[in-house]
Amino acid sequence: MFDFLIRGARILDGSGREAFFGDVGITGGTIAAVGDLSQAEGGTVLDAAGRYLAPGFIDVHRHGDAALFRPGYGRAELAQGLTTVLNGNCGLSLSPLTGPFRQETARYLQPIVGALPEGRDFPTLADYRAQAGAAAPPIHAGMLVGMGTLRACVAGFADGPLSDEQYRRLHTLLEGALADGARGVSLGLGYAPECFYDTAGLIRALEPLRGSGTIITVHMRQEGDGVVDALEEMLTVARALKTPVEISHLKAIGRRNWDRAVPRMLERIENARQEGLAVGCDVYPYPAGSTQLIHVLPPEFQTGGTAALTAALRDSGARREMRRRMETGRDFENIVQLVGFENVLATSLRRPEHRPFEGRSIAQIAEEQGKDPYDALFDLLAAEECTVSMIDFIAAESDIDAILRAPFSCVISDATYPAGGLLHRRVYGTFARLIETYVVRRGVLTLPQAVHKVTGLPAERFGLSGKGRILPGYDADLCLFDPDRVREESTWQDPERLASGMDDVFVSGVPAIAEGRFTGTCRGQSL
Repeated sequence: MFDFLIRGARILDGSGREAFFGDVGITGGTIAAVGDLSQAEGGTVLDAAGRYLAPGFIDVHRHGDAALFRPGYGRAELAQGLTTVLNGNCGLSLSPLTGPFRQETARYLQPIVGALPEGRDFPTLADYRAQAGAAAPPIHAGMLVGMGTLRACVAGFADGPLSDEQYRRLHTLLEGALADGARGVSLGLGYAPECFYDTAGLIRALEPLRGSGTIITVHMRQEGDGVVDALEEMLTVARALKTPVEISHLKAIGRRNWDRAVPRMLERIENARQEGLAVGCDVYPYPAGSTQLIHVLPPEFQTGGTAALTAALRDSGARREMRRRMETGRDFENIVQLVGFENVLATSLRRPEHRPFEGRSIAQIAEEQGKDPYDALFDLLAAEECTVSMIDFIAAESDIDAILRAPFSCVISDATYPAGGLLHRRVYGTFARLIETYVVRRGVLTLPQAVHKVTGLPAERFGLSGKGRILPGYDADLCLFDPDRVREESTWQDPERLASGMDDVFVSGVPAIAEGRFTGTCRGQSL
């Protein structure tokens, strides 16, 4: 007898092939049998009634490092079918945090992952994983180790090349994190301090990965005017190190780059794959992103960390130079020049006098204050000591469609979890939106294709054994749904609304959602 027996489902096995009718038996948290099980018995029998049964969805790009410890964590994820996530992306992992620059590094991460959980400390990834497992999360969570965090631990936010001794300490931290169970390595070349590497320095920093098969994910150096050159840099890295590379949240920022850069990049990735490089990409299905508001500033002003940047924002001479660079510069990801102040929204504002500006564009804030937009931006960042997040409308739907159709692309959320403020709706809605908008309503992907991009494909790419397929012996992480009833309920104005339409979601063989209701079970594991 099976613990659970799911009868009469349209099974999407995660491979990308068409659905087939069948039954699934679950025993001890594992898929025990798939096929015609009409003569079998189960402790609990669930009639699928022709609905689709898929592997639990996998998001390999979230920033829930700190959120995992918050009350209610997992509800937003489970409601859209997620059973497995990877945190620590974009070079910005919350662990390991060690050394003299620990506090400044944690502060820099705050607009992305939120504050370091009270009473917790993660000097090693082993410490983080032990505490994450003890927190009994309702979904599975693994960690990438962020190379930006490692460099900050070793050298703070200083510009320029590292010394031999700093490289040695960096490599020791990297090897320790991998030994402690990191699922891969993430880069954030658009952020300090990794923006201070040149290509040769970056390859040297990653030297322990040479020929290892360890996946490197990368927020590239640019995603605007220089995005194609940034991709070429990462193909150079992949060739040099002979290890897999995943281009995170592929996009082209700014109207002048829309429908031009993405086709060229997809062609280059395909050519690299034909060459034998293990290169892939992923995409979030929204035209807007979300990150630190300081990301709109020239990167050289981030030398020294947020304290030094705050001081520069209060200095009239530095402000004039920032403005000059932002008005004319094309050698960095100049978001204000690419999309305008009207498309950059300030979020996660802490000071009471700024709360009315939550979710308002910098252009709107400037108009209300009677200020020039540059002065409004600089004043806001200085007053908030640079801990502001943003939502920025940057990408074209046609480019998103093209990336989704690429056979080597996964779908991710890039969900950020700042403490308070207006969240990006992707935290709550990405995977429901994929089905509702890009499968059912617009037909950009078929349902088997979409499911493959969030199950079997990411599981294979990131070495998540036992995940992503409906096969005997695999983990019983499953979701049952009717695609016509799946809804992204979150909106830009009201993002914290749970998705709907997932009837049943199993984690480790036990329902976390049963008949549309949370059960309260917490069977997630620290991967």
